[in-house]
Amino acid sequence: MKKSQMNEAEYKILFVCMGNICRSPTAEAVFYKRLAERYLLQKIKIDSAGTHNFHPGSPPDERSQKHALKRGYDLSKLRARAVVDQDFEEFDLLLTMDWDNRALLEERCPAMHLHKIRGLTEFLQTSQAQVIPDPYYGGVQGFEHVLDLIEEASEGLVKFVAQKLNV
Repeated sequence: MKKSQMNEAEYKILFVCMGNICRSPTAEAVFYKRLAERYLLQKIKIDSAGTHNFHPGSPPDERSQKHALKRGYDLSKLRARAVVDQDFEEFDLLLTMDWDNRALLEERCPAMHLHKIRGLTEFLQTSQAQVIPDPYYGGVQGFEHVLDLIEEASEGLVKFVAQKLNV
């Protein structure tokens, strides 16, 4: 997304996992589709990043892309990047996938922006999961489970942001 578009948004959300090739790009694509369905793309801008710079410029994991595409989410144009210091200032909400991601962000984050860091699972509607588990070393079911959790959390997140923006 262009810098000018990011600056025009009323609310900005960054999804964060470890390498930015499985969970956070999946969350970005799922949430993007939810925003498009509700005509909120002009008001809310999103991005994703990793706590580690393991895969800079790489597309999402092929397995993530394959499972997401089966549900109508296209991850193919997304590219991995690492969280940068400016993200703490620029984004209104930095949503982590697990406790390690959260701890790493909190270590780097200026105190005045710590309140922006939350877990994506806080927005789950019915599931009781505490984290979005990393499917990288697991099997097919891990990618499906991640999608299930992210889809559910995205619904709660849309409600949260819509209420915040009065839309």
